[in-house]
Amino acid sequence: MTSTEQATRQDHLNALTGRLAEVFAAQAAHADRNGRLSEAGVQALRESGYPALTVPQRLGGLGASLYEFAVQQERLGRADASLALVAAMNAHLLGSLGEQGGLPEPLYAELARASVQRGALSNSLASEPELGSPSRGGLPATRAEPVPGGWRVTGRKTWSTGSSALDYLVVTAATPADEVWRFVIPADREGVRVLPTWEGSLALRGSASDDVQLDRVWVPDSHAVRPAAPNPLGGGWFWTAVAATYLGVGQAALDALVTYAHQRVPTALGAPIATLPRIQQTVGQMQLTLLGARSVLHAATQGWAGAPQERERLLPQLAGAKLLCTNAAVQVTDLALRAAGGAALTAALPLERLFRDARAGLTHPPGDDQGHTLLGRAALNL
Repeated sequence: MTSTEQATRQDHLNALTGRLAEVFAAQAAHADRNGRLSEAGVQALRESGYPALTVPQRLGGLGASLYEFAVQQERLGRADASLALVAAMNAHLLGSLGEQGGLPEPLYAELARASVQRGALSNSLASEPELGSPSRGGLPATRAEPVPGGWRVTGRKTWSTGSSALDYLVVTAATPADEVWRFVIPADREGVRVLPTWEGSLALRGSASDDVQLDRVWVPDSHAVRPAAPNPLGGGWFWTAVAATYLGVGQAALDALVTYAHQRVPTALGAPIATLPRIQQTVGQMQLTLLGARSVLHAATQGWAGAPQERERLLPQLAGAKLLCTNAAVQVTDLALRAAGGAALTAALPLERLFRDARAGLTHPPGDDQGHTLLGRAALNL
């Protein structure tokens, strides 16, 4: 691709995401207050073309690289973390499966073409009440019972981001042989129920990260996938999705503080608080924190996209980028609240919502301990 073609492509992706980010930003405060997934935001997502972002071009998608995904996903996170994560779950799943495999080609093509043609949304449901995050190991309590021509899947999945808006569920379940299989299930299949467990959550109130109950849900053999050897590169797309989204949350806090600092003119000062050295130092600290995290994320994703043979080496760096970006969001939103003072505690500013949303980034795998261990083992050549 020539530099001109690359610039044209970048302009197209920026325009696509920019329009969607405007809708997300307009919906964010209302969805957070009501604790509901924005229907208007979901509809805009379906119609935007973003669900096709990471689908390979051979299947009609935009074929975004991991780096392109990181750049565009940050822009959505900057607009609204809740809706951005709904978009991210579909994008990382289709991007990873398209690049690394994991589903039979006809089954993957079904998911991918649905996202291209009608903006369908998918998510991988693996976490459970007893299991917690599957990244810590363990056998799911969700069970798959073989029956003639297919399976019956029963269980409960937690943290099912976008639950009420999903078209496909990619569910992990244990078979009678205690093997963990994947089952691709249309969300409208009989026996699938969304349980409103996310109401009153601290963060991401508009993400519909509810539980999903599966009661003997029928899955044909064509949509049941035997376990393959673990793919050591499988986490790269998910970690990027999380890192970029929460990096956007941190950037949104910086943007909001900068705007407030120019608007706030205390009578005792007679000038905007932006003129105060303390505010300038805080904004500088926030800016540097975000720049550092973004640099690591971009370096790792650019390497991933440009040098496939180096991906195993780059994987710990992506884990590190996830740690840096999520912790940067927590640090920056905290600094923003301190700098803005009491006004930051009210709904007049978005800072209290951004502060709460940033905390959720710490809960996504890899945890800080896991990420540090990956980086340490790589440095020790273990």
